[in-house]
Amino acid sequence: MILTVDMNWKKTSLGYYEFVTPILEVAEKIDECMVKHYLEITSQDLKRCSKIILSGTALKDNAFLFKPEKFNWLKETEKPTLGICAGMEIIGKVFGAALKESLEVGMTNITTIKANTLFSGDFKAYSLHSYCVKASDNFEVLGQSIKCVQAIKHRDKLIFGVLFHPEVRNTQILKNFILIA
Repeated sequence: MILTVDMNWKKTSLGYYEFVTPILEVAEKIDECMVKHYLEITSQDLKRCSKIILSGTALKDNAFLFKPEKFNWLKETEKPTLGICAGMEIIGKVFGAALKESLEVGMTNITTIKANTLFSGDFKAYSLHSYCVKASDNFEVLGQSIKCVQAIKHRDKLIFGVLFHPEVRNTQILKNFILIA
């Protein structure tokens, strides 16, 4: 079962339909899914799932950044995890990486920096973010744009982050993550 974490500022946000629903449209074709808002995740939810996807949010929706303690479970999990946009930002923050302002809206050229199981080569992806994660010792940089780091992997865990939105244009990246053994 895939746990999709709704990163929007509140459970009933319209952002759910923009950022969570497209993930489910891809994931539900491969595995059973459940959705939980980030403020409602329990240890039982984390035990029940086999993989975790943290959704993106609207451009100015940064409420999750003020509650990093709600994501301390990331330090303990052994489950493959993918953070998309806001999800990548909170993964970086939980593991000590700094965030910096970096506005990108629209199609962005991504260059693969390191071979990985999610994507390869250079490609275009849809970006919608106002922050990015600075490179840090805890993460390998997998991809970047001219402006910033676009994809990371934790050095010791199967925790990935992509700043762009694969649910919009690059759904094969989501499928590749879900199919990780």
